[in-house]
Amino acid sequence: MTNDLGQALRTWRDAVAPESAGLPVGGRRRAPGLRREEVAQLAGVSADYLVRLEQGRASSPSVQVVQALARALRLDDADRDQLFRLAGHLPPTSGLIDRHVTPSVQRLVDRLGDTPVCVIDAAWTTVLQNAAADALFSPVAGEPLRRRNRAWRTFMHTDATWMEEQTRSMVERDVVADLHAAIQRYPDDVQLRDLVHELRTSSPRFAELWESTPPRRRGAQRKTLDHPVAGRMTIDCDVLEVRGTDLQIVVFTAEPGTPDADALAMAVVVGLQDLDPRSERRTTSR
Repeated sequence: MTNDLGQALRTWRDAVAPESAGLPVGGRRRAPGLRREEVAQLAGVSADYLVRLEQGRASSPSVQVVQALARALRLDDADRDQLFRLAGHLPPTSGLIDRHVTPSVQRLVDRLGDTPVCVIDAAWTTVLQNAAADALFSPVAGEPLRRRNRAWRTFMHTDATWMEEQTRSMVERDVVADLHAAIQRYPDDVQLRDLVHELRTSSPRFAELWESTPPRRRGAQRKTLDHPVAGRMTIDCDVLEVRGTDLQIVVFTAEPGTPDADALAMAVVVGLQDLDPRSERRTTSR
């Protein structure tokens, strides 16, 4: 670990205003920008590990950690590439899936507030989601790569979205179609190849669909969920593509004033209570 990496991390951290990261502005701060604890929380790493990175006492961070730090620090593409080099990695290339969330996309997600929003890459890995999506689906920050991948969660039956059977079948086919297309665009992406190989080996359902489902583009859809507290709800799932990348912003809404909207709002409120360590409703498994 070089001091150059630590200095760059401190410089970038000082340059991020708390309000731009969706953090409260109140309270006295001894230095501009974000505290180490705040960056660590946003990136899903421990504060102690970030201290060791800044002081040059930690070994080279993994690509996943570098990607998370780039998002937390709101780095543009040039600074993102510099962070990769300082950490001892090659910057993302055209042959690999670009998982970098730009500051503008981060701001968009932050400002959607109580609406569940996820940002996924071409391999269906969730690279970012807001608190409402955490409440609806379970948090992803700090989770291992496989646990953040919605394709893996769908076919390995670990997803807590309570999908109705017809909705699950639709999602399964969408996943396979998207992964087929991703393999064609990114044949050199090792993470993507390993994911497809694991799913073909471990999931008979995925293996069956892989042989029969061609790549295709998907648009807006309606999905039916059966929430254990809020009950059944049918929600709209709109996919917004980020121009110049393969990132997709997935927005979950329901028509205002309907029972579906009430159920969605209740599911988010219940989930936020479960995630609040001060809440008596908090659970350890979701």
